[in-house]
Amino acid sequence: MKIENCKLKIKSGFTLIEILVVVTIIVLLTAVAVISYSAFLKQSRDAKRKTDLGQISAALEMYRSNSNTYPVGSVYATTLLVLTTPITYIQSLPTDPKSSSYSYYYTGTASDYTIAAYLEGGGTTCVAGQCGGNCNYCLGPYGIK
Repeated sequence: MKIENCKLKIKSGFTLIEILVVVTIIVLLTAVAVISYSAFLKQSRDAKRKTDLGQISAALEMYRSNSNTYPVGSVYATTLLVLTTPITYIQSLPTDPKSSSYSYYYTGTASDYTIAAYLEGGGTTCVAGQCGGNCNYCLGPYGIK
């Protein structure tokens, strides 16, 4: 039996189809990652908003235990300034984690209050202060309103 010397011709490189398939897979994976990351950011900001309102609510309850009334007014920053001075019930008033286009809202009477925020993940419409019906998460003295 005679074995001939066979030379195989091996091509180096990739075909255009192979490159397009790989690029398409990478683009799809990147798109899924970006969308998931965006959703996680929204959930994180919403959790921060809920925590902020919970801290404000605790400070309001401490204020009420000392003065037998809640701060009266409907402007978040100016009305709740009493929580930071002269007695510190809260270190500083929290602000929305996204930007100045979102805000926290407050409406208070001597016996009741509502603090509100807009959650990006949705919720039920509620009204507080100058919220104008744009808020979808509200807290009061007895929890979620």
